[in-house]
Amino acid sequence: MFTLPDLPYAYNALEPYIDKRTMQIHHDKHHGAYVKNLNDALAGQDALLSMSIEALMGSLASVPDAVRTKVRNNGGGHYNHSVFWTVMAPNAGGRPSGAIAKAVDENFGNFEKFQELFAAAAMGRFGSGWAWLVVDPSTSSGQGLKVEDSANQDNPLMEGRIPILGLDVWEHAYYLKYQNLRAEYIKNWWYVVNWMEVERRYKEAVQFG
Repeated sequence: MFTLPDLPYAYNALEPYIDKRTMQIHHDKHHGAYVKNLNDALAGQDALLSMSIEALMGSLASVPDAVRTKVRNNGGGHYNHSVFWTVMAPNAGGRPSGAIAKAVDENFGNFEKFQELFAAAAMGRFGSGWAWLVVDPSTSSGQGLKVEDSANQDNPLMEGRIPILGLDVWEHAYYLKYQNLRAEYIKNWWYVVNWMEVERRYKEAVQFG
């Protein structure tokens, strides 16, 4: 059975950039529903229920046709949000350092260019979805970084790439505080990005690749 992970900080810890009420609803209600619906869809499928969510998202072809769409949507919602909570933190933001900073510079030119590309992906995603920074194992080095976006609760794992940073641009992620001002939400989100976690995920992904 899949379980809802606890937030790694208090509901109000990301204020003033993301408000307490949004975090409560987003985590408890939205993410909680994805977990419940995923478990319901896989009832009786013990082999699939015993997989990690990462393995499940990377092998959707093994899911029975009758429930594959439900697993894609709700499993994606569970995985995506599990990443999202951890790549944010209070007293975070700023510029990355270490290996991830070097990789960003090598792949995008500099941090500011990366931010522009990422924000453009987040703004350009029509309707609901996500913006991602991923490690793409298909690059010549196997360690190349790319910015991309995905619809609904799809994610790069479904296409063989490894997300290390993700931004939720579904309206439920920001509407209570920002209403229709997605650009303002994206701008303020940089103040809570947990670069230490992104660095950890990057190193793990590169070793995996």
